[in-house]
This record gives sequence, C-alpha cells and structure tokens, in this order.
Amino acid sequence: MVLSMPSLFCLPFMAPIFSSFLALTLIIPLSNAQGPPSPGFSPSSRVSTVAFDKGFRNLWGPQHQKLDQGSLTIWLDKSSGSGFKSLRSYQSGYFGAAMKLQPGYTAGVITSFYLSNNEEHPGNHDEIDIEFLGTTPDKPYTLQTNVYIRGSGDGNIIGREMKFHLWFDPTKDYHNYAILWNPNDVPIRRYPRKSDATFPIRPMWVYGSIWDASSWATENGRYKADYNYQPFVGQYTNFKVSGCTANSPASCRPPSASPSGSSSLSRQQALAMNWVQKNYLVYDYCHDPRRDHTQIPEC
Repeated sequence: MVLSMPSLFCLPFMAPIFSSFLALTLIIPLSNAQGPPSPGFSPSSRVSTVAFDKGFRNLWGPQHQKLDQGSLTIWLDKSSGSGFKSLRSYQSGYFGAAMKLQPGYTAGVITSFYLSNNEEHPGNHDEIDIEFLGTTPDKPYTLQTNVYIRGSGDGNIIGREMKFHLWFDPTKDYHNYAILWNPNDVPIRRYPRKSDATFPIRPMWVYGSIWDASSWATENGRYKADYNYQPFVGQYTNFKVSGCTANSPASCRPPSASPSGSSSLSRQQALAMNWVQKNYLVYDYCHDPRRDHTQIPEC
C-alpha cells in the first residue's frame, strides 16, 4: 500500500507518500470488497527477500527476541522490550518487512519499523517511522507514519504525523509494510523538499522494535500498558532491503515507486493512495490548527 510523504512512500499497500522521495508502503490482500482499489504495482515485487541475519542484528533486549525459520518474534514484558538494527546504513532505498501484531489489549505498546540515525547524531537525528499504536479490544490499531529532521524529534519535538485506521485486521495474518526513501528524487506530492533543514537527507539505519510508550501512544496516554496481558508480541518476516549504502557511488539508484521506473506514481497508484487517505486518514499534521505552521513549510 502506498500512503504518502516526501519522496517518502508508505502505503499499507497504500498509505502516505511523503515526498523527495519518502514513501511508506503497505502491501495488503486486496480481495476484500471493502478494501481499496488495487495500486496495480508494488516496488516490493522487484526486491528480493533477505535472511534476517544477513541484513540485521539484535540491538537490545536479546532475551526478548527469537528467530525461527526466517521469522523474527520480539516481545515486551515488564522487564524489557526488544529491538533490531540493520548491519549497514543507507543513503536511499526500499526497506520492508511483513508484520503481524498482537490482538487484544495492547494499549501503550508501540510495534515499529523505521529508519533513523539517532545513534550517529544523538540530539540532532533524522527518522522515518512506521508505528502501530496499541489499542483496547473494542478499537482498531492506529498506523502512524512520522518524519523527524535534524533534531526535530529531540527536545522541542516537531513531528510530521499522519494516522490511519486500517480496513484489514493486522493481527490475523502477516501484512507487508515498507519505506521507500530517495532524498535525491523529485517530489511526488505534498512533501516537497523546501530545504535541507526540512527533509531527511543523511544516511540512516533500518530498525524495528517493540516498547512501552504509555505516556502518549493510545489516545494521548489515556490508556496505559497493562502487564497483566504480557507478553506483548510483534512478529516480522519477509525482510527486504535494497538500496544505496552510505558508501555507494553517486551513480547508485534505489528501486522506483512506479512500474515505469519514474519518480512519480502511476495513475492507478495515485487513485489507490487517494482512496486510503479519503476513507481511513484520521489525523494529518498539516491540518492541525494547534501546530506552528512556520515549522512545517511543506504543508
């Protein structure tokens, strides 16, 4: 799925596409009549699967992480969560995984897949997020995409959040989610690269994690993680990494979002993305009157 952000592309195969090319993508079964129109093409179809230990390593909480036949399970309990990190940093590329979330009470818990350089640039980092915000049993998960640029996620936080409810159940089966990021491409829509100060251009690593964010994750912190329901489990498989590492030559090009190889979406992809945003977008930072819009010129 393709959603939308700077040449950022993320769709539960359709969700936001940020642009100079940030794209978040989710690839989902489209047999449900209630679902979106087919985007017709997924960049994932041109990217090979990589074994976890060939592309990633444990970062923290090793006792809360298990690899079994190519599938990684990480979990959170009262003692710890867990996270993993790519072996290399990238200056652009397509980064994805199929994920399955825990049903039931998961309030306060974040299960994520994201890009970041926070270890390289502490206090001044860039980040592109796919985050699932835990929920109570009577309400759906919220998919949140976010972008932080040059420390906007540190101290006085200036996020670029978009939130979606999903038309499928992310706890029933694995669904594919991905970030397509190319700082050197032309903008797709809505998140133009106004300046280096408002667009992530420095190399980043790929991460995944599960952790307690009770202070804000579920209805702005109204519902907290309840460890009577532990462990909280996140499952990952079908890892995909294809892009230009930090040391790649200038001629390196990451996968394209569209079937034609161009930097813009096809008409069919754009229709699918617009359908998702029209029907399932529940929050858009650009339309929040409480935000200081001098800090978000891309809006």
